[in-house]
Amino acid sequence: GGYNVGVLVQCNFGQRRLLRIAGVPVGQEITDLQPCYDSARPDSTRVEQRCPRGYDPDRDQGSIIVIVGTDAPLLPHQLRRVARRASLGIGRMGGVAGAGSGDLFVAFSTAPTRAADTSRVAGVRMLRDDRIDPVYEATVQATEEAIINSMLAARTMKGADDLVVPALPHARLRAVMRKYGRGGN
Repeated sequence: GGYNVGVLVQCNFGQRRLLRIAGVPVGQEITDLQPCYDSARPDSTRVEQRCPRGYDPDRDQGSIIVIVGTDAPLLPHQLRRVARRASLGIGRMGGVAGAGSGDLFVAFSTAPTRAADTSRVAGVRMLRDDRIDPVYEATVQATEEAIINSMLAARTMKGADDLVVPALPHARLRAVMRKYGRGGN
C-alpha cells in the first residue's frame, strides 16, 4: 500500500475503428476521421489512392513503447510481470497488437536501496508476490490513462507520402462519451 505507479507512452499503434475509451466504442462513433485522406491532392478521391503505397488503415501497423515506473520495492522478475500488464491497458483501448505491431514494454523501480553491506550476505527488500496485485491494477489503469492523454494532446499531422492522421476532436469525443453516459458536462 501507498506506492506510486506512473506510465509514459510513445503511441503510434492501433486502428481508429477499434478505439474504446472507458468502454465506449469511440472508433465506431467517430468514423469519418480515418488516416490518409488529403483533400488538397486531386487524386485522393478513391480509397486506394488515399493512403501511401503499402499503408493499410485496416491493419495494425504501428507500435507503442510503454515505460512503467514505480516506487514499490520490486525485484527484476516482478518488474517483468508489471511491464507485461501494460498490454492489458492497451487492450482496454481497443489495441490488438496486430502482426505489424512492434511493441516494447519496460518497468523500473525507484525503491530506495541500502548502501552496500560489508558482510558476505545481503538482505533484499521486496514486495511479496501476494501483495503485488494493486501494482498490476495501477499499471493497467495508468497505461490506459497515458494513452488517452497522448491522444488528447495530439494534433493532426501530415507525414511522408502525404499520410494524414487526424487529431481526435475533443468536442465530438465529449459528445460521444455523454451519449454512453460517461463524462460530465
